[in-house]
Amino acid sequence: MNKRQLLQSFLAASALSFGMSAAQAQTPIKFQLDWRFEGPAALFLHPAAKGYFKAAGLDVAIDAGSGSGGTVTRVASGAYDMGFADLAALMEFHANNPDAPNKPVAVMMVYNNTPASVMTLKKSGITKPADLTGKKLGAPVFDAGRRAFPIFAKANNVGAVNWTAMDPTLRETMLMRGDIDAITGFTFTSLLNLEARGAKAGDIVVLPYPDYGVKLYGNAIIVAPKLLKEKPEAVKAFLAAFTRGAKEVIANPALGIESVKARDGIIDTALETRRLKLAIDTVINSPDARSEGFGVVNPARLSLMASQVSDAFNTKSRVNPEVVWTSAMLPPAAALDILPKK
Repeated sequence: MNKRQLLQSFLAASALSFGMSAAQAQTPIKFQLDWRFEGPAALFLHPAAKGYFKAAGLDVAIDAGSGSGGTVTRVASGAYDMGFADLAALMEFHANNPDAPNKPVAVMMVYNNTPASVMTLKKSGITKPADLTGKKLGAPVFDAGRRAFPIFAKANNVGAVNWTAMDPTLRETMLMRGDIDAITGFTFTSLLNLEARGAKAGDIVVLPYPDYGVKLYGNAIIVAPKLLKEKPEAVKAFLAAFTRGAKEVIANPALGIESVKARDGIIDTALETRRLKLAIDTVINSPDARSEGFGVVNPARLSLMASQVSDAFNTKSRVNPEVVWTSAMLPPAAALDILPKK
């Protein structure tokens, strides 16, 4: 072997060694969404597709979820390192499992307002919260809106209602058939599902929780305490990369949906683009979010929510807002300034 061949072999071996080292340097993170690969999932799938997590030294695997409660439990069990879940579900887990060794912690607020709402059809005669008294409401037992309904009812003097439980896939169908008078659910999910089942937009009545005195926070990024303790820099890197991608998705939802389509080729692109836009307008770039800032929480509002969840969910112990949330991992304020002005 001549000198040139020796040099080429050395360079090839060095490149291979460097590549292996770089791969080894990637911190693996298993991430669980709250729901299926629908429009809002673009917030996470876009930065992954663009390589922002990888550039930050992270090997992020994103899986679909089946509800916030399941996401919290799976992160607590160690099956996942991080997740996206309703803050109320996280608070409930903390308060009902005070001795659990691995209680996840929320590190970034994404849905500044709960997406929950009561939805019905005009023919029901329901136009305001008080009209719900004595009516038959339907939702899955784990639905965030159903769980938080006592808070909504108390804020609006709603009397007793009758609940019907069902699988999530049947919720809007049962409302359309007249089996129930109203449903609870995420606005950007159930509203579009009703339209897909033949309801006209003008025939749907939506009573969003935030518009009727319920200022609960919605979904946040949560982290397993093990990762938070052992690799805080990886958590910070994740949030920085996520924020970079979220800014692009908020500015151009259609671009974000491309990454969702890549993960689930059978989605309805137009429908999921509209769902994502609804999520952005109602809970991400909401007036409350623009007032408080993206990613952060207001301590007084967080404390009030902790008290409301403790009462409404009848938890074993009171929710301690100081242990369910930390802002220590957040990017600088300048980096969090991603919401378009309105």
